[in-house]
Amino acid sequence: MYRYDEFDHAFVNDRVAQFRDQVARRLSGELAEDAFKPLRLMNGVYLQLHAYMLRVAIPYGTLNSRQLRMLAHIARKYDRGYGHFTTRQNIQFNWPALSEIPDALADLASVEMHAIQTSGNCIRNVTADHFAGAAADEVADPRPYAEILRQWSSVHPEFSYLPRKFKIAVTGAERDRAAIQVHDIGLHLKKNDKGETGFAVYVGGGQGRTPMIAKKIRDFLPEEDLLSYTTAIVRVYNLHGRRDNKYKARIKILVHETGAEELARQVEVEFAELKNTELKLPDADIQAITSYFAPPALEPRAEGWANLAQWKKADSDFARWVHQNVQPHKHPDYGMVTISLKPIGGIPGDATDEQMEAVADIAEEYAFDEIRVSHEQNLILPHVALADLEPIYRALVATGLATANAGLITDIIACPGLDYCALANARSIPVAQEISNRFASADRQAEIGELKIKISGCINACGHHHVGHIGLLGVEKKGEELYQITLGGSGDENTSIGEIIGRGFEPEKVTDAIEVIVDTYLGLRLDQSENFLAAYRRVGPQPFKHALYGNAAAAA
Repeated sequence: MYRYDEFDHAFVNDRVAQFRDQVARRLSGELAEDAFKPLRLMNGVYLQLHAYMLRVAIPYGTLNSRQLRMLAHIARKYDRGYGHFTTRQNIQFNWPALSEIPDALADLASVEMHAIQTSGNCIRNVTADHFAGAAADEVADPRPYAEILRQWSSVHPEFSYLPRKFKIAVTGAERDRAAIQVHDIGLHLKKNDKGETGFAVYVGGGQGRTPMIAKKIRDFLPEEDLLSYTTAIVRVYNLHGRRDNKYKARIKILVHETGAEELARQVEVEFAELKNTELKLPDADIQAITSYFAPPALEPRAEGWANLAQWKKADSDFARWVHQNVQPHKHPDYGMVTISLKPIGGIPGDATDEQMEAVADIAEEYAFDEIRVSHEQNLILPHVALADLEPIYRALVATGLATANAGLITDIIACPGLDYCALANARSIPVAQEISNRFASADRQAEIGELKIKISGCINACGHHHVGHIGLLGVEKKGEELYQITLGGSGDENTSIGEIIGRGFEPEKVTDAIEVIVDTYLGLRLDQSENFLAAYRRVGPQPFKHALYGNAAAAA
């Protein structure tokens, strides 16, 4: 991972000191809330329903054990003993006292972490494939490019006050695990016919109240042009994006209203002016950043295969966990481990201070001191020898982190919703918990197979409900919570926006509706190899509408 130099240390420490002074002036009454708000947002501090919230950046979702232990310390000392990992690969603390936030930021700075640009109308945390550097289907590791973009975008003088927030995602594999087509800019690393590295460039994706799939405006952008082309895109957006209506201020609206072809033309005109400037990336600079992300020295551990077979035979729970939560690594003797933060009946994405400490210990001992945060609100150990899976599993069991449900119906993405968020219309957490409890049986989850449920408590779609195989959107109607269901969404390389299936359901009825949808799928799938999304794309919404609404659906 990238390590701070003297400039980075000085910059982050100066920002902490600056914010400490701003907080002191707010607490003394010298600064009113209206004046303080833009200052706190620049430092990742939100005012939620019950307290301030601190959002900490985890660039491209990569952490080491020392940093995860610091997050545990923050949770323990400044919060209520837990943190919430988000769909932006960040972490949120929901209960810090404003007076103590500068101290928390100083503690974070000591391990090369901060909360800068985790809010506001700027370029937010650049996200990436959580299996980066380890996945067998990877063309190139996207993290060096995400780091280049992070350095370029940090406190960028031209792009600190954009029309609206701006999100970039990078992937380097055949399978898109970073949801690049629902980002303002999505970058797909690839090789051209000459074996040169570059990017397919997607622009104008997003969720929220107007979900849109990004348009590809460049099939191949040489890696040396990454910053100049990205600058051209953001410059066109900064110039033409709407500032009169925040609901129409994202670049997706500009792409829609301008047209992808015309927007691409404008970007190319700007790019022509920038291409041969100081923004062109020298190969030496790319290699220097890439060196920070060199993979660990993975020694052959062939004994793991025999050990693994014995352990699986002796323990069916362990075998289930390996099958569901361990993915193949590019090195045959290793695997990539998903640590589910979705215990049955638990709060999706939450981890206690003790659990964070335990994962840090495991990573330090068995996983080359590296942890990832996925946009699906789980933790990842990207480099684990098969020979070490059994002791890792035992350690996870001891701390309540061995749920074998990665990619299954109980691996639910959910935003904090109305329990915390001032923008929410409905609760997300209790609905996720009830669905999880309803489908708690491991055998039933295995029978259903891959099924991604995603829940948002408001139209801002922080729970990515638009790209859930089953999406739930909490709305308010006549003072009551209601849940609108969408089906058929996906955030992978075949991105699709879910279709609204019909009228919404009351909180006490929504889990029953999910069960009807699941049972309908099980009854119509061709065989167990046809997952929910494939079946839905084959048959369409009508069988599900009929099952949910009866003859009223047929007449609609």
